[in-house]
Amino acid sequence: MDLHDFKDVAENYDLYLDEMYKSEDNHAGFLDFYLDFAKEYGNEGVIDIACGTGAVLLYLAEHGIYADGTDISEEMCSVANEKAKGRGFDLNIFPADMTEFISDRKYSCAVIARSGFMHLLTSESQRAALLNIRENLVDGGMLTFNTFDPHPLFQAQQMNTKDTDYSFRLEYVNSSGQREKIYNAITYDPYTQIMSGNWKFETLDDKGNIIEERIRPLKMRQTYRQEMMYLLELTGYEIVNVYGGYHKESSNGSAKNVIWCVRKSDRRVKI
Repeated sequence: MDLHDFKDVAENYDLYLDEMYKSEDNHAGFLDFYLDFAKEYGNEGVIDIACGTGAVLLYLAEHGIYADGTDISEEMCSVANEKAKGRGFDLNIFPADMTEFISDRKYSCAVIARSGFMHLLTSESQRAALLNIRENLVDGGMLTFNTFDPHPLFQAQQMNTKDTDYSFRLEYVNSSGQREKIYNAITYDPYTQIMSGNWKFETLDDKGNIIEERIRPLKMRQTYRQEMMYLLELTGYEIVNVYGGYHKESSNGSAKNVIWCVRKSDRRVKI
């Protein structure tokens, strides 16, 4: 299982992300980026893949774009559905693996926001996902997704840590109104390019004593740009733009976010 498959994580996901993004600016402007992308390319339908608890889906709906949503985590889909209904939206949100989902319609715009694509842990699963998404796009349909530029210094540090070497990440108030502290530990395998680790959640009482501890696993794969460019060519996409941030910054040099904007080409692809 992955971090996002757990009910307690899904219920608290929005709460701790709100706290996290107060101090981390690498996601500033991401909702408007996807809104602009959907407005430009989504005239024949939009799908939010790895939609999580629906941050992008609901933002699009609030601006008149009613996208479909899918996520491999049933718990995340459940929270997204509840949020949508609570705001008066009747959206098509369904659990599915991005490597094999099938929709009863095709889309002109597909979004994989934030780190969704990085949860594919092999080049084979990345290829399968890109091919499957391509099958669900109309001719000339657009896809956007994120990677980041692997940093040799961070890789070296993570190669020398264990998945129990915890560092404090943040403190927030959970859905039950209790304070929680989050710690994470990450190790890196240069052969698989996988970051493996654990998130530790400590629930505190009014005096700051730990009354509960939960460990949740997380794995993500780092992908180099040249590798990604080759995968896109193999799976029948043309690169339209590559940005280094949600304000469409240059992608030259190392970037916390590498935002790929690619088009389904008309070239025949061998499945």
